[in-house]
Amino acid sequence: MRIGVLTGGGDCPGLNAVIRGVVRKGITVYGHEFVGFRDGWKGPLEGLTKPLGIQEVRGILPRGGTILGSSRTNLFKIDGGVERVKQNLSDLGVDALIAIGGEDTLGVATKLADLGVNVVGVPKTIDNDLNGTDYTFGFDTAVNIAMEAIDRLHTTAESHHRTLIVEVMGRHAGWIALHAGLAGGANVILLPERNFDVDQVATYVEKRFQHEYAPIVVVAEGAQPLEGQMVTQNQQLDSFGHVRLGGIGQWLAEQLEAKTGKEARTVVLGHIQRGGTPTAFDRVLSTRFGLSAIDAVHEGDFGKMVALRGTDIVRIPLIEGTGELKTVPIERYNEAEVFFGS
Repeated sequence: MRIGVLTGGGDCPGLNAVIRGVVRKGITVYGHEFVGFRDGWKGPLEGLTKPLGIQEVRGILPRGGTILGSSRTNLFKIDGGVERVKQNLSDLGVDALIAIGGEDTLGVATKLADLGVNVVGVPKTIDNDLNGTDYTFGFDTAVNIAMEAIDRLHTTAESHHRTLIVEVMGRHAGWIALHAGLAGGANVILLPERNFDVDQVATYVEKRFQHEYAPIVVVAEGAQPLEGQMVTQNQQLDSFGHVRLGGIGQWLAEQLEAKTGKEARTVVLGHIQRGGTPTAFDRVLSTRFGLSAIDAVHEGDFGKMVALRGTDIVRIPLIEGTGELKTVPIERYNEAEVFFGS
């Protein structure tokens, strides 16, 4: 069997570990042949390929990013896109696809599976917002990067008696902000799942100063104030209909300075959260996902996504993972006793 592999959407640590797991087991155990598609769905759309064998995956386990490249190409927004992909797969002799990606990449895979393409999905996103799996790889690394930044910011905030606001990724789901904020001892954590009251945030900040400590506020990029809208860099949409977020941290700093009279600074972690080597947890999870994905392809179990349930790797229908986003439930707010405003 000849199998195509692609990585789409935002990059994250662990992608190369998945590729390595797929290829090594697929060749050494099953005797399959692989072709790498470059730059996400743009690869099969335009026939952009690269060799993918044992030699190509040597030494890539600790590497961040993806050796295949990525993009946010949406086949279903391109005239004749699906037909071109099917024709290219046929011309290249590709019998099945392994698509590694998040909500958008696997959303395309779900539609292709419904149209008869043999595809298996692997869930990837630092936001941890895909349904059907307890964790996606890349999330643990992103949380640890954000936590370390918060740890370092505590000391400089206290030295200068200022509020420091840490803006982390999270468009619709606040998993990174919640976990990094809790692990880093933040005083206020603001998530997209519930709009926040800026006056209440200012009250918490002032209380922190009264105890002679400097406050740390962690805010997800998609968090919104009660009276406002999501802060965006511009209104241009990508091929999946998303605007580019950014700016809520700076907006919040200006508001808190005005309301408390204390200096406030913003740190936007941005793509730092995506980069660098994966944690041990993400390396293991990525490898297990890759091994399970090639098992599914070998067995002809298409239209499925591999997922983590407890400590087990299972297979679920692709639509189960992409039908709706996994957001932070209200119970997690209550368990953590985190301040989110009224």
